[in-house]
Amino acid sequence: MNTEIIGRFSSRKVIVIGDIMLDKYVCGTVNRISPEAPVQIVDVKKEDYVLGGAANTANNIAALGASVVLVGIIGDDEPGRLVSALLRGKKITNELIKSSSKPTIQKIRIMAQNQQLLRIDYETKEDVDPKTEAALLKNIKSHDADMIIISDYMKGTITKNLAKEIPKLGKLVVVDPKSRGEGFYSKVTLMTPNNKEVCAMFKSEPTNSDKIIEYGKKLVALVDSNVLVTRGDKGSTLFEKDGSITDIPTKAKEVFDVSGAGDTVTAAAALAIASGASLKEAAEIANHAAGVVVGKVGTATCSLEELKNSYQNE
Repeated sequence: MNTEIIGRFSSRKVIVIGDIMLDKYVCGTVNRISPEAPVQIVDVKKEDYVLGGAANTANNIAALGASVVLVGIIGDDEPGRLVSALLRGKKITNELIKSSSKPTIQKIRIMAQNQQLLRIDYETKEDVDPKTEAALLKNIKSHDADMIIISDYMKGTITKNLAKEIPKLGKLVVVDPKSRGEGFYSKVTLMTPNNKEVCAMFKSEPTNSDKIIEYGKKLVALVDSNVLVTRGDKGSTLFEKDGSITDIPTKAKEVFDVSGAGDTVTAAAALAIASGASLKEAAEIANHAAGVVVGKVGTATCSLEELKNSYQNE
């Protein structure tokens, strides 16, 4: 049945709105310690730019064969121009608003021997102004779609008003909420936080123990939505509004890098639901897709072919 659902992906259209980022990877080798300070010297071999944040979620939708429209903001700066170029290269339709007050979010990862040594973030977290907020909502309404994904990294694109207005548009809505607490999101189709984010919502220390079951139940009641909690090597746990709880074991064979894996889960689960999957089927498909991307280094996507192969090799 899941392969039939995957076969419908190409006929679906998804809108992604959220915090758009540019991920830069500075890759090299380390052979010595600096004489200036007790730090490693990275001999740079190459630099790569990839789509991050909501743009990575949109990229995952495109890689899975569906049509996607990316809605969000970028700065009037070089990172913003690089994001636009990458989107054109991926043939991802976009409705980007250039902001003079919010620079493009950029994350620079310093890598050596496939290990991350350091991350440098350029970002501002203030909410967009009411004029920009209205323009974002207008851009969503200008496109018809089977599903809306909210990719919220708490960097200011998704305001409390947008979080309330988007579910009123009459579409299926899947939200990656990060650590948004009670009263921000409600009545959406599915929320996809990870275990650390769920703990933060309840002001608890991070845990992947059975305490997550208690928090998952509470979260469903608070947001009146189904919840899929990703739990690293424990796979994921689906909490449905009808009270049922389902554990889905991880499909990853090897884990090299979890960067962007949450975006993949959100994208694959949303696309599966839009293609007629039950919540349990969507969660299983998302686990397969995540198992593919964590086996790659850096922010990555799962292609439709790789997802099909994951099922065939199971």
